[in-house]
Amino acid sequence: MTKRLILLLALFIGVVSINAQTKEELQAQKAEKQAAADAAQAEADALQAQIDALPGWRKGAFGTIGGNISNFSNWYSQGAPDNASGNIGATVNAFANLKQEKFFWNNALNLNLAWVKLDNKNNPDDSEDFDPTTDVFNISSLYGRRLNDKWAASGLAEYRTTFLDNFNDPGYLDLGVGATWTPIDNLFVVIHPLNYNFVFADNDAVFESSLGAKIVADYTRQIGAISFKSNLSMFHSYKSSDLSNWTWTNGFSYTLWKMIGVGFDFGLRSNAQEALNFAKNQAATPAEADAINFDNNDNDLQSYWTLGLSYSF
Repeated sequence: MTKRLILLLALFIGVVSINAQTKEELQAQKAEKQAAADAAQAEADALQAQIDALPGWRKGAFGTIGGNISNFSNWYSQGAPDNASGNIGATVNAFANLKQEKFFWNNALNLNLAWVKLDNKNNPDDSEDFDPTTDVFNISSLYGRRLNDKWAASGLAEYRTTFLDNFNDPGYLDLGVGATWTPIDNLFVVIHPLNYNFVFADNDAVFESSLGAKIVADYTRQIGAISFKSNLSMFHSYKSSDLSNWTWTNGFSYTLWKMIGVGFDFGLRSNAQEALNFAKNQAATPAEADAINFDNNDNDLQSYWTLGLSYSF
């Protein structure tokens, strides 16, 4: 009995020792493979940096789509028991940049559109259409002639408006010249002290074109499965601060499977002319509208955000 016990104990200790040794060996092999993978990734990143430094076009696009539809019949617990509703939204961030030894040409498009529908079937006067809710359109083209590795003499054309509703009312066209700073790849900062901000609108009493300075900062990057773009566009009017404006838009996309993932877009804007025009349109009487001006009207911060499925091109 004692011999059997000693034998079983020895066998148990041997099995434990073998398992422990096997685990240590596997962990060592894993560490070795991970080190090799890290080294290979570093080499791939270095090669990609060399590719990015080569002259030529860089093109890309990513966007976000989202939506839902629903239909209710005799759902008495809600105010409109018979209704059809839905919302649809889509964003597109696209760029086409030409990089050469002596010059560059960067082109960008930002589009954010959304529609919503609430059809109360018991109300014959209710709309059955999808009505636009989010409406952003921005396109820009920047040309730069290099002075050195970091600075370039540049010219910028930028146009922004709404696309679905009130197209070009208002619409803004910036044309200017100055300098562009490119401290790192994928980032450029435009500094144009000579820029004219053309404003197109039916209401000439509120919207006014003016001369001023233009500053744009744009960063577009793709790191593995993550794509993102951030753009800040600012105009400072030399005539009046009430004619100044700025817009900051951001788009993020994370690919989960093949080219499909999750996307998030948000934007901020400050524009006193748009705020004044909206306030005048909301006034109850023409006399009340005439009494509203830049001095007594609040220029509240504008914002939007969109979350949904994304698709990378």
